Formats: sequence, structure tokens, C-alpha cells
Amino acid sequence: MSQRFGWTRGAAALLLAGQLAACGSTPRIAYTAGEAAAATVPGMDLSVRAYADASDKTFTEMSARPENKKVPFAYLALSGGGGDGAYGAGLLNGWSESGKRPEFSLVSGVSTGALIAPFAFVGPEYDLVLKDIYTSGVASTLVQSPSVTNVLFGSGLFGDGRLRDLVRRYVTPDLLAAVAAQHAKGRRLLVVTTNLDSQRAVIWNMGAIATQGGPTALDLFADVLTASASIPAVFPPQFVDVQANGRAFQEMHVDGSVVTPVFTLPQSFLLRDERFKAGAKSDIYVIINGRLEPEFDLAQNNTLSIVEKSFTTASRARSRATLASTYAFTRANGIGFNLAYIDEGAPNTSNARGFDTAYMRNLYERGYEAGRSGTFWRKNVPVAPLVKAVAEAQ
Repeated sequence: MSQRFGWTRGAAALLLAGQLAACGSTPRIAYTAGEAAAATVPGMDLSVRAYADASDKTFTEMSARPENKKVPFAYLALSGGGGDGAYGAGLLNGWSESGKRPEFSLVSGVSTGALIAPFAFVGPEYDLVLKDIYTSGVASTLVQSPSVTNVLFGSGLFGDGRLRDLVRRYVTPDLLAAVAAQHAKGRRLLVVTTNLDSQRAVIWNMGAIATQGGPTALDLFADVLTASASIPAVFPPQFVDVQANGRAFQEMHVDGSVVTPVFTLPQSFLLRDERFKAGAKSDIYVIINGRLEPEFDLAQNNTLSIVEKSFTTASRARSRATLASTYAFTRANGIGFNLAYIDEGAPNTSNARGFDTAYMRNLYERGYEAGRSGTFWRKNVPVAPLVKAVAEAQ
């Protein structure tokens, strides 16, 4: 396969490998559900992570509290989408060029959104780095020379650690220091992974990790970003060293979008924040690195096509459902809702897939021009095609 290899085709490859993968898997140290619940990351504060479905009180230390209370509360949520993250990167950089991009109080990222999130968080001074990640062609190396043997023996179709190597190339001590400095001001950077052992989403407080400093923090920071973007079967999972009750073991973490395509904090938690209660100016900005509207395209009667179509359909449906609930919350609480996603006029992924460099550069430029124009935000969630057609006919 070539650079045109798609994320969902990797998942299909795992399904085809099927039962053989279990035979070649690497043994792990077993641990109990009780130990999982008590597990902590050695050398890190308890505030560095929490389960997404935990109590509201668990998120208290993850709340953004900017020092300057007069600055409007701005929350940026970045979705998954593989190579389509080029659109979000371009949009952010174009937004910077327009001079209207705010300083975000809180940034969350899932999958490719997690790779964008640290650079969006620290500010426009990292725009060139963000552009390099998605347009230089380095991303295309992620999907070169796939190996089904890697799938069979438990490491993923591209199982040689190349995704982590790419992440580590951009996660530097300087970046960590910049994230820590912004965290100290009360701003927050959150990244989502999926703990496959516990079958739950984990929210990582990346600023808290960065604040710890040193090689251990740098490695964990890179591991979390890599895990969030590690789609099962395509890239190997990331193992996080933890301990509980005097025992050391490892948790298996994969792509955050397995659980949620885009993350916003629990509504009940947001309602506890006095800024919302006081009616202060607040905005939620959601960038979907992909398409939202269903598209008609005749499915081929073969396994790969059926699996790929199924994954795409499910992902878009979940994204729309998440956005609908977020939109309802913002309307009920007087918060500004702003949505951006790849529109119908963009190049179709059926013709150029995944990390194809030309495709990503095209998407980046579309995002950049949209961001620079300042007219890219949609104030509601797109309706289903049938509803839209009926509305237009009336």
C-alpha cells in the first residue's frame, strides 16, 4: 500500500487477521479491577489524569482558571480525523493571521486533535511547527510499508514505533516549558486516550504533566499524545507504567476517539463554574477534522469496502450526536457555540486518503483561507440531508 492508505482500512486489516492475532500476542502482567481503580503514574501527582466518567469533583483541578478574570472564557475542542487534521491546523493558522484568534482558556484534543492541541494551546508562535507537521510530508512516512505480520504479532499494521518517533520529534523540552508556563496561569490543556483494560476514556491534564518537568514528564507527555492518536490495528497501543498496592504493571491505551470523537467537559461540571453562573462572556469552539454530513457513495460488495463504510458512518453519526448535545447545552446556558468542519467542497477522501501529502496540503490551504476570512464558524449543528431537503423545498 502507499501514502493513500486510510485509517479505516487499517481497522479492516485487523478484522481480516482475526483470530490469528490472539495467537501471536505478547503476554502482559495481569492486574485486577481493584488495582486498576487505584493505579497511579509513578512520580506524577494525582491531578495528571481522571476517567472521563468520574465524579464532577474529580475535574476541579482540571478547570481552567485564567489569572486575568476579565479575559472571556474560550474553550477549543479538537476532534480526531487522521490526516484530515491538516484542515484544523490550517484553520488555526489562518485564524491567527486574521488577528481574531483568542487566547484559549481550555483546549481539549482527541486523536489527531491531540497532536494539534499543545501547539494551539501555547499560541500562534508555534503556528509554523503546526504547519510543518501536516504539510511537510513527514506524516506520509507513518503509513509506508505496512506489514500484516505486525498485526498478527500484536503491534499494529505500522508497528515499528514510527508514530511515537514523529510525536517525539515535535515534543521538545521547550514545548513542555511553554505548556507548563501557561498551565501556571490557570489555563488548561486536556488530551483523551482510551484505556482498553478498563474500557473507559481517560482525560490527561497535560499542563500538570509538563509542570513536573524532566525526562520522565517529557516521555509521558509524548506517550499520551501518541496513545491518543494510536488507532487500533493501524498503530501499536501505548503502554503506560503505573503502580498500585506496591505492584508495578502497565495499562494499555489507544486512540481517544474509540470512546469519543471530540471532548467537552461534563455539563454538570461546567454548571458549577461561577463564570457560567455569572453570565460572563463564554464561547465554545469545536473544530471537527473531517466531514459531518452523510454523503451518498455506492458501497462495493466486498469486506474492505463494507468495513470502511461502516466505520465512517458510525464516526460521523457519533460526532453529530456529541455536537447536538453540546449545542443544546450552550443554548440553555447562554454560551456561544461555534463549529467548523470540512465542507462539501473539499477534496473527497475517496480519491485521496489518509496521509497523502498533496491531499493534506490542499486541506491545510482550505482551512487557512477559511480561518483568515473570519467567516468559517457555523452557529449550529448541520441537519440531516432529508430534513435539509424538506426545508429547502418548503
